[in-house]
Amino acid sequence: MTSVSGGVGEARGPVTVVAPGERGALRIADGVVAKIAAQAAREALGPLPGQAEPPRATVVVHHEAVRVRVRLELGYPADIPAHCRAVRRRVTERVTALAGMEVPEVAVQVERLHLTHPQGTAQGRTR
Repeated sequence: MTSVSGGVGEARGPVTVVAPGERGALRIADGVVAKIAAQAAREALGPLPGQAEPPRATVVVHHEAVRVRVRLELGYPADIPAHCRAVRRRVTERVTALAGMEVPEVAVQVERLHLTHPQGTAQGRTR
C-alpha cells in the first residue's frame, strides 16, 4: 500500500492560536466618524432656532488621528466663541471615546446666524 502525504485534513505543523483581540484589524469609516462629530456638535449646542440646519461635519482620517470640520448655524444674539469652544470640546471627547481616535484639530465654521426674537419684539432701544 502506498501512503499519500499532503492530503486534505492532514496537519502541516504546529497550530498557532491567536487571541481574539489580536486577529485582524478594525477600520471605522470616515462617514461614521463624521456622524459621531455632527451628533456631538448637536449635543454641545442644545436646542437650535427653528429654521437652523443641524450641524454637519466632515473629517480627514490619517492612521489613528482625525481632523474635523464642523459647520453650524446659531441663534442671534449668541456668545459665538463660547459655542465654538463647547462644540470643540464635545466633538473631541465623543470621537475619542467612541472611535478611539486622536483629535488634534476641530475647526468650527459658523455659516449663518438666525434671529431668536421675532421682528416685532425689539430687545434693545427703540424710537
